[in-house]
Amino acid sequence: MMIIASRVLELVSSLGMRSFEISIYVPESQGGVWVCRYTTDWPHQKRQSYAAGVDSIQALHLALQKIGMELYVSPHHLSGNLKWEKSGDGYGFPVPKNGRDMLIGADKAFEG
Repeated sequence: MMIIASRVLELVSSLGMRSFEISIYVPESQGGVWVCRYTTDWPHQKRQSYAAGVDSIQALHLALQKIGMELYVSPHHLSGNLKWEKSGDGYGFPVPKNGRDMLIGADKAFEG
């Protein structure tokens, strides 16, 4: 699998600032659907997941939205300890319409 995009976020903890990466892989055709895999390398555990769509663009778009929702519902966001570029400004991932009330900072300005 080839990585097509990645983003590094930071998590503030009692141990200090810890970076982790989100990696998105090239969508692949699998059994009549397209699958876009991604990994979130949380400091405490690596999480692998995917989104599926009717074509590669939909699979990629849905994977970006899933990542956005996973970040916004994470205990790290809810505790205010998660950041990308600057605290309180969001993470730069889209979310579905039903998640837009959770957006903060630039995410809220651009996606809300």
